[in-house]
Amino acid sequence: MKRTKLLALASLIAAGSMLGGLTAGAQQPQMAPSTPKDAGPTPGGGAPSPEGSRPFPVMFVTSVELIRSERSGGMDIIRARGLVTSNAWGEPHLLPITRGQGIDGMLDLIFQASAPTDMAPLGPFMVVEALLPVAHGHPYKGIRIRSGYNSVTLKTLPGFAEVAPPKEDCAKCLGKYFQAKGAAAPAGQAAGNVVKEEDLPYPLRIIRPTDGIPSYEYEPNRLTLVLSEAGQIVDAAWD
Repeated sequence: MKRTKLLALASLIAAGSMLGGLTAGAQQPQMAPSTPKDAGPTPGGGAPSPEGSRPFPVMFVTSVELIRSERSGGMDIIRARGLVTSNAWGEPHLLPITRGQGIDGMLDLIFQASAPTDMAPLGPFMVVEALLPVAHGHPYKGIRIRSGYNSVTLKTLPGFAEVAPPKEDCAKCLGKYFQAKGAAAPAGQAAGNVVKEEDLPYPLRIIRPTDGIPSYEYEPNRLTLVLSEAGQIVDAAWD
């Protein structure tokens, strides 16, 4: 699977008109998403999201940065990067969930995108990026970006904070052997042929030969592994 960098840039002009009146406790930040012509490929080629798709938190957030601009009245730009499970995701953006000035001074945002409408095959994680402008004079002392399964906090503005991505994206899991957390390593298998549960920090659905499936609610950030009687991964998907 080709690794693609996805960009979702906010329009400063539109955002400035929406955010220019931001004062302590007055209103929450907003964004006006747009994709510039030179932003490169995006999921779906930048086309509208497929019918039935819906915004969903991205799988993992890796960094948050606040850039302080000396132009446009000192506009601050929040930049977040994260990971999604395939290039079927589109329209990454930051959604503020803080209302006015919180007690701790933090601006809380959810990093989300339009989720695929169907299961996705295994492949390397895809990098996504989103920007959100905030007007000069905002009351926030820090920024917290939340994904579906982790968060990154920036306490010094301007500044940059990041965390290490997951060790295993499971792009090459098929045919390997699954080792449950706390269980002994599969007998006779080299370390490179074993997938450890602790290296997969996202929700897992493990289906063994004797297991039924009581429900099948779609979850785009969940990894399903189908095991043989010997514990070998014989099928897998993000669903």
